Amino acid sequence: MSRQEALEQLRDGTTFDLLIVGGGATGCGIAVDAASRGLKVALLERNDFAEGTSCRSTKLVHGGVRYLEKAVKHLDKEQYDLVKEGLHERGILLKNAPHLAHPLPFVTPLYRWIDVPQVLAGLKLYDFLAGKLSLGKSSYLSRRETLKRFPGIKAEGLKAGILYYDGQFNDARMAIALVKTAVAAGAVVTNHLEVTALQKVAGKVTGVSVKDKLTEDEWTISAKGVINATGPFGDLLRTMDDPQAEPIMSASSGIHLVLDKKFAPPETGLMIPKTEDGRVLFVLPWQGHALIGTTDDPAPIVEHPPTTEKEIDYLLRHVSKYFALKVSRSDVKAAWSGLRPLVSDPKAADTSNLVRDHVISLSDTGLLTIVGGKWTSYRRMAEDTINQAIKAFALNNAGPCRTTQYPVVGGAGFKANGDQQLAAQYGLDPAVAKNMHHFYGDQADQVAALATSGYAARLHADHPYIEAEVVYAAQHEFALHAIDVLVRRLPLALIDKAASEQVAPRVIELMAETLGWDSARQEAEQRLVNERLNIAI
Repeated sequence: MSRQEALEQLRDGTTFDLLIVGGGATGCGIAVDAASRGLKVALLERNDFAEGTSCRSTKLVHGGVRYLEKAVKHLDKEQYDLVKEGLHERGILLKNAPHLAHPLPFVTPLYRWIDVPQVLAGLKLYDFLAGKLSLGKSSYLSRRETLKRFPGIKAEGLKAGILYYDGQFNDARMAIALVKTAVAAGAVVTNHLEVTALQKVAGKVTGVSVKDKLTEDEWTISAKGVINATGPFGDLLRTMDDPQAEPIMSASSGIHLVLDKKFAPPETGLMIPKTEDGRVLFVLPWQGHALIGTTDDPAPIVEHPPTTEKEIDYLLRHVSKYFALKVSRSDVKAAWSGLRPLVSDPKAADTSNLVRDHVISLSDTGLLTIVGGKWTSYRRMAEDTINQAIKAFALNNAGPCRTTQYPVVGGAGFKANGDQQLAAQYGLDPAVAKNMHHFYGDQADQVAALATSGYAARLHADHPYIEAEVVYAAQHEFALHAIDVLVRRLPLALIDKAASEQVAPRVIELMAETLGWDSARQEAEQRLVNERLNIAI
């Protein structure tokens, strides 16, 4: 389905069973759940899919190691249940999206003998809670084994290490896979369509007014139920519904730095369990680089939150304490910030202590809001939301939830070594074939076929992305701006800012050929790229 086809269906007077506002992890997951149950679903996103929080995570699929520590130390059942649910959902996500998610071993270095039994016991409990969906057994590592697993860490004072397993995934690609999965199940989905007002009859929400951000066209869409899944911006739609509504959201900012691959081995992550202010620090291999994160500080809710030098210095300072290699500001190839949506607790002064659980509420006018949560639990959040929606809006035609065993697009026919066949069949460079295989899964042949039509060139010599992926994103993945491609369809801007600046003109040129842009539009696209890239470093 093209965006134009989606817009035509959204303008033909259809009354949908459910209209979902928000195209991040939560909204896309809800669209898949609802459409797979047989409901008539529309999803609207005012910017690009996963443009905000959902493409700026730490790329982890996890139960939450630090939540478990708090659960045990404070006998907090809420935190304990959150970890248990997260580990269960971690296993489901890895099964449903095998091309986008995989297990990753982590090393936790320990510099005091007294910490060894406590950390090992905690991670053994982490394994136990995962049950049959465990990714591997935690184990003790000697000092020598710890340094072998993660050679870059500081050896001075190192006593031992603990090895454990969690999941890693490609968040922006996961969002696009969910969009395509929802469409395949019958949902009508589009981006860059903004909700400007809620429509009401006799005091009850019956639909929305929308504006196409590309054409400025405005119209209304009717639905039996409207779901507010706008993440950190959840209170905006709630106050659109009721100007007197009390805020239930707060947010923290999490910045991430990307360094050269020499700072992280390709198959192992590093987890520092406690920094000087009691937070967890990760160093992860990601897209051939080292990803470092993250901060967790109270932040205003704004689009495209900037990174600050203070936050960058914070991460560099803490990483330097644990690295044998010297890490400096010049090593940072990209930096970006994302907002974490938190269920607000007015008594909590520290957002790092707020539970990342989700809350579903129904207003007196019938607006159903889902807030909180995290990527790992997106599927469970969607299931809970649709269960509530069925009751609230009397959707008796809905079937049972199917998403525990419902592969996302690209996952059903994925084969672990399929990149070798892809390279041989289409004459692709092995690195390009491997990346393509894991980005698109069993759909990679469609992209590879485009490469044989004159789009096989790499966009940048240092990165395994090719021109065919730009064309494919514009044709089949709702990419409407060059920045949609540079940040989310291909995460080049989140890996290497300089490289993304260099390839932007070619990306714009390819999209202009595909979408029919004139010179004025191309100039506007270049300005937008410059603006967005300058928000980061």
